[in-house]
Amino acid sequence: MATEEQLKTNGPLADLRVIEMGVLLAGPFCGQLLGDYGAEVIKIEQPGVGDPMRNWGQEKPHGQSLWWPVIARNKKSITLNAREAEGQEIVKQLVREADILIENFRPGTMERWNLGFAELAEINPRLIMVRVTGFGQTGPYSPQAGYGSIGEAMGGLRYVVGESDRPPSRIGVSIGDALAATFATLGALSAVHARETTGRGQVVDSAIYEAVLSLMESLIPEYQLGHYIRERSGSILPNVAPSNSYPTKDGDYLIAANQDTVFRRLTEAMGRPDLADDEKYATHGTRGLHQQELDDIIAEWSKDFSSAELRELMNEYGVPNGKIFTAPDMLENEHYAARDAIISMKHPALGEIKMQNVFPKLSETQGKVKWCGPELGQHNDEIYREMLKFSEAEIAEFKKKGIV
Repeated sequence: MATEEQLKTNGPLADLRVIEMGVLLAGPFCGQLLGDYGAEVIKIEQPGVGDPMRNWGQEKPHGQSLWWPVIARNKKSITLNAREAEGQEIVKQLVREADILIENFRPGTMERWNLGFAELAEINPRLIMVRVTGFGQTGPYSPQAGYGSIGEAMGGLRYVVGESDRPPSRIGVSIGDALAATFATLGALSAVHARETTGRGQVVDSAIYEAVLSLMESLIPEYQLGHYIRERSGSILPNVAPSNSYPTKDGDYLIAANQDTVFRRLTEAMGRPDLADDEKYATHGTRGLHQQELDDIIAEWSKDFSSAELRELMNEYGVPNGKIFTAPDMLENEHYAARDAIISMKHPALGEIKMQNVFPKLSETQGKVKWCGPELGQHNDEIYREMLKFSEAEIAEFKKKGIV
């Protein structure tokens, strides 16, 4: 167990060791979250190849991915061929000293490699195995390949994203993978807590489509009991008004005043207190029935203000409001700066690189980013020589065979 001082210095999970065998995004994001809070994360990568995330991303200064320094931050990289029997035995040696193993291969892959939970639990009964897949470990779809986009569609998100007169759209980030990883992290920490009572580990089964489904609010009972299917609605939520983006002299601006008391404050800011007394707009329900008409009234008023002027006025009257941020806005914003929401890290090839900080914030044992994503096999010596105590001759033989 880590001491209180170690937890304060290194993060609340500093006493946990994690083996990450996943690739791309869903599994590795779970590893990132655990590493952000201090867990020792040992990432296993295929020799000479590495995680494909090393090469993903829109921009690649110096030929290097800008995604990798974030998704692999705080991790130790070792190369190991788990497809071979000798590599599998090394994985088992790592498992003996591990608390959590993360994998996001297609169900059955780990079993074919003789690394299924039943076998690993015999080696380490306290092991928690986190399994992140498109469709879960059971059910008729479980053997199928599943990416985040497929899980977003099956979970109901894709259908409701976009404009009503166009085909379903996608969100501009890998939200399905991120949600599955976040719930996998929640499951892993819940299993760690349960282990304190039971003394045993267990499997955490996180499916992308179910992670998406869990965020779909009342979509299911709306259909079951109300016979209503949510449709694409663009920038609004149906019957929630006013809560939209409205034009200003220098771009669109968000105003959210769908609560009765807040709406009255908005009408006062507009110089139109009569709107709050009009039976068409007096309550949340009636405003929803006249949503488009009300949005048109607000848009006609807002277009004469700049974004800064509108922000000042909305804050004066206590109306929730906000600019639609892009990356430059975030880097220049005083609130981001005051909360250290974005940090600067040193990268050996890229120099200074800015990225999002660890979140959420803890008052006593805050996590932190200690280093950017490592080079392929950067920690081979530390893990193979120092931790597993392999000799120089053994490591040389493994390299010769392509095991490490």
